[in-house]
Amino acid sequence: MKPIELPDGNRGRRRILRSLVTGALAGMLGPGRVLAQTTPGRTVRVGLTPAFVHDQHALMADWRRYIEVKLGVPVEFVPRNSYRETMDLLHQGRLDFAWLCVYPFLYLKDLVRLLAVPLNQGRPYYRSYLVVGADDRKRNSMADLKGAVFAYSDLYSNTGYLVPRYQVRQLGEDPATFFRKTFFTWSHRKAIEAVAAGMADGAAMDSFVWDTLVRVKPEVTAGTRIIGRSAEYGFPPFVAHRAVAAQDFDAMQRVLLGMSSDPAGQVLLARLNINDGFIPGDRSLYDSVVVMMRAFGEY
Repeated sequence: MKPIELPDGNRGRRRILRSLVTGALAGMLGPGRVLAQTTPGRTVRVGLTPAFVHDQHALMADWRRYIEVKLGVPVEFVPRNSYRETMDLLHQGRLDFAWLCVYPFLYLKDLVRLLAVPLNQGRPYYRSYLVVGADDRKRNSMADLKGAVFAYSDLYSNTGYLVPRYQVRQLGEDPATFFRKTFFTWSHRKAIEAVAAGMADGAAMDSFVWDTLVRVKPEVTAGTRIIGRSAEYGFPPFVAHRAVAAQDFDAMQRVLLGMSSDPAGQVLLARLNINDGFIPGDRSLYDSVVVMMRAFGEY
């Protein structure tokens, strides 16, 4: 898998843009700013899932280069369009690190280690948003969606699949029969678009993705409205494969945790919409998600 590149059909211009990005980052970071050295002679592979708005190609190219300069070794971002694909790569030992949804993190159990948790508006939490079409004034809760067409974002999504099913269960209903029809869009953004286009009456999605799209692509969310906000859950974590060497784990963790105190890192965090950076986190952040998974016999 090739690293994410700037979206430009002209290779000459792309090389120039990459050189400018590299030069700017090198100038901001300085030659003596490498925080740690990972195992020499290897490429660090980082998986990205739809838990993050990873279709911002220029941003991804800059962030990849930032981590690469800090670590002092090549870094490759490996984006996937479903959680299952990233989970499979972790099972195959083809990823060193990944930014996962909470559900896959818990599902994978001891295959991965918690590396860092982003702070969302200063706190390591996020929610599930329940949305309907912008012009739909009849539906104002999950109960109002009985018999409707519902879009799930991903089979392994906490906010886009587990939470809405659990909410239906809390109503005393069976998620398998509550909706007239359900389908998967395989991303939170596409779930929003499905509701806006009238393909679904409702959907549930990651509040961070929603809030980020409101800021960077407001036209995507304009056709929908939020009718419900769930309880808070621990924010989707950055994880390390259990086979990652201790020095590599420590090096990547220091890079992520150090972004909030580094000028170049602060710029990237603002663009990522996680201005307050990362904390080490604790597995107990996800206890409430475990409760929901157990309700369906999935943990």
